[in-house]
Amino acid sequence: MTTRQALRIARRPVRGLVAGLLMVVFLTPFYLMLRNALMDTKGLTSPHWTWWPSTMHWGNFTALFSDPTLHMGQALGNSLLIAGITAPVSTLLASAAGYALARIPVPGRGVVLALVVATLMIPGSVTFVPTFVVVGSLGGINTLWGIIAPGLFNPFAVLLFRNFYLQFPSEIEEAGRLDGLGWFGLYRRIALPSSGAMLASLGALSFIDSWNAFLWPLVVGQDPSAWTAQIALSTFLTSQTINLPGLFAGAVVTVTPLVVMFLIAQRYIVEGIATSGLKG
Repeated sequence: MTTRQALRIARRPVRGLVAGLLMVVFLTPFYLMLRNALMDTKGLTSPHWTWWPSTMHWGNFTALFSDPTLHMGQALGNSLLIAGITAPVSTLLASAAGYALARIPVPGRGVVLALVVATLMIPGSVTFVPTFVVVGSLGGINTLWGIIAPGLFNPFAVLLFRNFYLQFPSEIEEAGRLDGLGWFGLYRRIALPSSGAMLASLGALSFIDSWNAFLWPLVVGQDPSAWTAQIALSTFLTSQTINLPGLFAGAVVTVTPLVVMFLIAQRYIVEGIATSGLKG
């Protein structure tokens, strides 16, 4: 056995220990959410720590959907619809824009790229009010499309796709051009099917970002019919009362789709970022 092999074997327990510690650190918030969601207010505010409630209050979860003033079921449906539309549409638009900036030699392409980069440097607080005025003038207040529309353009995703398509083998596209394909045909039949990892990773990240959005849905979706899950959760915190068990139960319900999404797409997220040109 060589020295390198001995060191490799000796490092395995250390790596396992570090991985175990990191797992505990990352799982602790989920444990606390579930623990608190199954307790009552008296148990949560008690000065004595308990690792798990002696009596589990599953009614905290049923109360979420039985409260007529909360609209949790409709809010979850709205969040799912908003994220389900925003993620694929914004990802496809970014893919098409990134391909055009990377491949199509049109005059002014550098100017467009500079404008895309410039949008990343503008704070969201600067464009918030003008965006609200435009959406309001178009009748988007208290509508789901008013919440969805501003999030359909993602300049960061455009740059990632541009970097990805710059690394895409041009020989494959030349073969498609010999078969009579134009730019759109090359994109639809060759480039787009070959960017599955990027589509999946950025789509998952867009879904998570849209699901967690709070300020814009709060301002635009003022009517309970347009509430998202995050807005419904905020109703547990008022100036008069704080419903801690309900808040934690709602947090468990709303975070579950994100956990499932991440578990499904984590491999694609890593692969997509690695192939985007941002790796070190």
